[in-house]
Amino acid sequence: MNRDEEFLAKRIKDLADQSYRTGLYTYTGFLNQQEQAVYNSIKKETASVTACLFGGAQGCERQLLRFGDEESLGYDAGFPICCIEIKPLIEKFADTLTHRDYLGALMHLGIDRSTLGDIMIREKTAYLFCLEKIASFITDNLDQVRHTHVQCSLLEKMPEAVRPQLQAVKLIVPSMRLDVIIAKLCHLSRSQSIALFREKKIFVNGAQQENNSGVLKEQDVVSIRGYGKFICDGIFGETKKGNLNIQVSKYV
Repeated sequence: MNRDEEFLAKRIKDLADQSYRTGLYTYTGFLNQQEQAVYNSIKKETASVTACLFGGAQGCERQLLRFGDEESLGYDAGFPICCIEIKPLIEKFADTLTHRDYLGALMHLGIDRSTLGDIMIREKTAYLFCLEKIASFITDNLDQVRHTHVQCSLLEKMPEAVRPQLQAVKLIVPSMRLDVIIAKLCHLSRSQSIALFREKKIFVNGAQQENNSGVLKEQDVVSIRGYGKFICDGIFGETKKGNLNIQVSKYV
């Protein structure tokens, strides 16, 4: 671990200990995949307290880590997460905005990244998960993303639009090796695929993968930083040449 990861690991252990001592729920801010991997590496050291990761909806990459559960603490506190809808004031004049555009506008407001979760874009509307404590500040102050004037609304319930959208993709591969499947799915060469492992950009079921020869199993969830996320649905037969017909469900 580097110094930042060691600091995060200590912070996570302190939160677990605090929940155990006080009988109260404790939370981190939103953790990215690399930070979640730090938690996974020390998970056994916090096993005395039940922990749960959640980002606001199924399939979110950035997630809060909560220590404590209803069975041990006697009450349910949920997660302090809100969902904000960000819509253009006049849709027909709105730019086609990217994740980077929305994030840049939010960071320009001086907001700490750990208070912000995933941003899901559906056509010209975005849905932002954030901590409750920062929600009203965002709705009051975020009025422009690039050249597009926007309005923000705090949603009382999660809309259908934030549910994960999956696209079934069929692939023909020589084996279930992780680097082979990633190269095929992302249209990369094997050397480019292997480089992603060296750059620590591959996560399987939340754990960072540096071994490119690992074998993928049915229902494994794979995240590739910069390329997206998919679920392995399994093998559905072989070709005449002995290759495997497989299917994955890609988050879109």
